[in-house]
Amino acid sequence: MEQFRKKIRVGISVGDLNGIGMEVILKTFMDKRMMDFCTPIVFASSKTASFHRKVNEIKNFSFNIINSFKELNDKQANLLNCWKEDLEIKIGESCEKISKYAFISLEKAKQSLQNNDIDVLVTAPINKSSIQKNQADFIGHTEYLEQNFEGKSVMMMVSNNMKIAFVTSHVPLSEVPSLLTTDKICEKLRSINNTLIQDFGIRRPKIAVLGLNPHAGEDGMLGKEEDEIIIPAIQKSKEKDDVLSFGPYPADSFFTPTNLNRFDAILSMYHDQGLTPFKTLSFWDGVNYTSGLNIVRTSPVHGTGYDIAGKNIANAQSFRESVYLACDIIKKRRSYLSLKSNSLTSKKSED
Repeated sequence: MEQFRKKIRVGISVGDLNGIGMEVILKTFMDKRMMDFCTPIVFASSKTASFHRKVNEIKNFSFNIINSFKELNDKQANLLNCWKEDLEIKIGESCEKISKYAFISLEKAKQSLQNNDIDVLVTAPINKSSIQKNQADFIGHTEYLEQNFEGKSVMMMVSNNMKIAFVTSHVPLSEVPSLLTTDKICEKLRSINNTLIQDFGIRRPKIAVLGLNPHAGEDGMLGKEEDEIIIPAIQKSKEKDDVLSFGPYPADSFFTPTNLNRFDAILSMYHDQGLTPFKTLSFWDGVNYTSGLNIVRTSPVHGTGYDIAGKNIANAQSFRESVYLACDIIKKRRSYLSLKSNSLTSKKSED
């Protein structure tokens, strides 16, 4: 059976250096209790870390600066030097040159995950459009990781209140109806169901499915997608995949405490349909989880925060929750896979 490190190594890509990424990283690991259950490794440079400490007036904290994993300190937050050059950091501004280093950090973290030097990945916020000026094919973290690891990614937002995933995500609203198919919804439901079982320890998940149109189509009066695509997908997922999915529910009236307690996860048809209520209810403690892949990646739900960068007022709770969740998921996944492996071994022995 595969042997795992006693303490989980959390790799952290630094995000946009002109934003609040480094600030929330510093604030999270100022609490030494974080090192009781994980070993953080930030992919950046000592010079940029010093710059952000000074700008945000963060004292009594320092990273263990390393140039290789052989120098890792399990009892301290580590920073792996990924570049040596001096950077002109302009706090609060979108900058093509600076975004280049956000991508370098992500690349180094990705390689470390592939090499098993880290166990999970937590990504600080990036500016996608700035990165695209250097990396034309870059769409976002989720798509980038799907290209580099096994599986088909599903963006899932997680908080104490809810877990919500999306059939479509980073596409124009005008394209959503044409992208919805029965097979695609079934595929998402299978993936969510598997994620809830292996990554969250829920034995028999119940998933709510939202409609696309107002009032979930109002029996076809306000749209046909529910009758022609969504309902057939729900029925098919129950019959073929044994997924307990229910709906479609009108999005405008679904997000009540009663409904949120009834279901283990929600499948939304498009980005803002699910993210608007999620961020309203869970902005500070919410986490973005890239489910469906053979690796674990989480991130805070907020963006680069240019408007508050460098003022030492950024709230680190969502980033901190991202670290907690990544560690919790990898533990549950390893436990699940171990039990599954033992079960298969026992069955073969009996045969």
